[in-house]
Amino acid sequence: MGPRYRRVAVIGAGPSGISAIKALHEENIFQRIRLFERRDRSGGTWVYDRIPDVFPDPKDSMKQNEIPGSLPRFQSPSPEDTTARTAVYDSLDSNLGAKAMEFTHTPFPVVNSATSIQQFGHSNPTRPFRVVAGYLQDLFKTYHHLASFNTTVEKVEKHGKEWVLTLRQSGHIHENQQSDYWWQEHFDAVVVATGHYSVPLVPDIPGLDKALSSHPAVFEHSKAFRSPNDYVDKKVIVVGGNVSSADLVADLHAIVKGPLYLSQRGRNEALQSAWDLPNIQLKPTISRFDTSTQDITVIFSDGTTLAGIDKIIFATGYKLSYSFLTPDPVTPNNRASGFYQHVFKIGDPSLALVGQARAAISFRIYEYQAVAVARYFAGRNAKALPSPQEQDLWEVERLKYKGPSDLFHEIKPDFGEYFAFLRDLAGPPAPGSGGYELPPWDDRWVEQAFEILQLKDAYWRSLRRAAEGADRPRAKL
Repeated sequence: MGPRYRRVAVIGAGPSGISAIKALHEENIFQRIRLFERRDRSGGTWVYDRIPDVFPDPKDSMKQNEIPGSLPRFQSPSPEDTTARTAVYDSLDSNLGAKAMEFTHTPFPVVNSATSIQQFGHSNPTRPFRVVAGYLQDLFKTYHHLASFNTTVEKVEKHGKEWVLTLRQSGHIHENQQSDYWWQEHFDAVVVATGHYSVPLVPDIPGLDKALSSHPAVFEHSKAFRSPNDYVDKKVIVVGGNVSSADLVADLHAIVKGPLYLSQRGRNEALQSAWDLPNIQLKPTISRFDTSTQDITVIFSDGTTLAGIDKIIFATGYKLSYSFLTPDPVTPNNRASGFYQHVFKIGDPSLALVGQARAAISFRIYEYQAVAVARYFAGRNAKALPSPQEQDLWEVERLKYKGPSDLFHEIKPDFGEYFAFLRDLAGPPAPGSGGYELPPWDDRWVEQAFEILQLKDAYWRSLRRAAEGADRPRAKL
């Protein structure tokens, strides 16, 4: 018996795309598998870009390139999509423990950075980003022949029973001119594995557009952070209350001019030791920016103001971006609508998302999603998907549980239940395939995943104790 779908496209060569291409390839049943990646290499968000993404202009919405009227054809190059640049900075270490983060089939190399050893001790569970990037690229070597790099998927649309992908590949020379090559390919199924750490999310604050226009160098998103050296003796505001904000606070609190101002709407209480670091002045949300004078004045919701700010860093997360899908499933509240269990399109499971999960255990969650999708596409899944009506009901109930925002995709605290669903759907590997059986959920994975947070908490507390000790008056001898 043949596969449910014969020709499969994968979009993205980051951790979730690598998971997908590996799982599909191991089924050894598909007629054609193709992967499209807009960068020149695999690795996704773990690829380092020396020059970061630019701060998003609040007046600009996500613009798609205009598709030529006839294809295939060469055309003048499209402007660079700077959102393809990553948030990786030179001293970045992983935030999840290596034993839980690594794929179950391949362990991470045991390597620590000097900074992590100084802060957390030898043989700690972090991994430097270069180790993670190398790990991913090494895993992808087997599948390079299936990949088209420097290739942006401009549009994905269903025509009858086929998915039509409109593609643009940069780096060509046509008639002695730099050119993009545009063409289309047809598939029976599509796996979207583009992740959700590309497009910076910045809150809509009155006056931001004028302030950005008059003082563009002041504004940054945490995605653009590259080195603490850029903030020495600068007057800085950090906006945000989650992991990226905590890491910025830890890096900057001791080196900025005056206190480090921290503006928060809400905060992750598990990171309280970061918010309690010395030289931090907490502020409420920013209500508006005033540019009536030569300087920017920041007005907070409690009526207090700050002027003379050198840097305002928004550690405010990312927008979901599936704008190449027709129709676009992203809601105004920043969730992907209409995907059962965050994976299968309700009513048409030939379209699947891998990597659309928050507060899960990456990369492991991508591995389980990918194997479940591959075996469903192959027609080898052990458990049937429920009816579209039951899938719709699942979405309704989840909206009641998690709400309509991107928290809809938060797996925490239901790790065991979600991993078990994916494992049960996938089932055992088929005879003659190259697959493997997904291990059952292990409660220790949560402890291993969040061990780094405990180490950071202890380190941040030590910094505060050291500062308090230095501030105590010394006894006279």
